[in-house]
Amino acid sequence: EVQLVQSGGGLVQAGGSLRLSCTTSEFTFRDYAIAWFRQAPGKEREGLGVIRTFDSRIVYADSVKGRFTISADNVEKTVYLRINNLKPEDTAIYYCAADWSRRMDLSPRLYDYWGQGTQVTVSS
Repeated sequence: EVQLVQSGGGLVQAGGSLRLSCTTSEFTFRDYAIAWFRQAPGKEREGLGVIRTFDSRIVYADSVKGRFTISADNVEKTVYLRINNLKPEDTAIYYCAADWSRRMDLSPRLYDYWGQGTQVTVSS
């Protein structure tokens, strides 16, 4: 069974930074592409970036290049999303998700497994 356990998030002031974590099993970490998404109230789920740990390839959505960084810890089997210079429009529920086919695509419909989501609220 593929499980993705998220941590991090919370209330942050604009201009600050935070790091979200997504921890999974060794098998999932190695064999899946793991992506980050977010969904703001009343909006569609938006793909932010995806990492394929076996070759360290990372793809970012154009809208987040520069402020968002995805990384992975091979020991902890954890993928991270760091967001710098947070803005109120970054307020959303953030999700990690895993794709067995490792397509490096940010379409939510392609992802088989999802974390539980974590709320990020940015105050102005």
